[in-house]
Amino acid sequence: MTRYTIGPDVVVRLALDGELRPHGHQLVAPALLRSQLVSQLYQAVRRGEMSKPDADRVLDHMRALRIRLLGDRVLQAVAWKVADELGWPDTFTAEYVAVTQLQADALVTLDAELADAVKGLVRTASYEELVAT
Repeated sequence: MTRYTIGPDVVVRLALDGELRPHGHQLVAPALLRSQLVSQLYQAVRRGEMSKPDADRVLDHMRALRIRLLGDRVLQAVAWKVADELGWPDTFTAEYVAVTQLQADALVTLDAELADAVKGLVRTASYEELVAT
């Protein structure tokens, strides 16, 4: 069983595709995933890109995914180091990289720029790999 780190972009895609437990893989993420997802969905509803009931369905879907959420001191220290090494303005995205370094086999992201930025730090995987049989 492979352990994947996922972010809000992947959670939304899993919800839209109706994937609840991608082929028995374990899912991990930093604890900030919940807050980031709520904020992103709120913004999408405010911009008129999504209805509130659709946003609620995505949130319900996230709760059903059984994602192990992490946020201890070690993760925070590694995130700080990653953000500093990559010259990022904050540590939010670095927490996903840190979770991957500490607890996962690969980071799944829909963001090609992020995947490119973390080459050499973690293995990245495509969404298709996550949901493949």
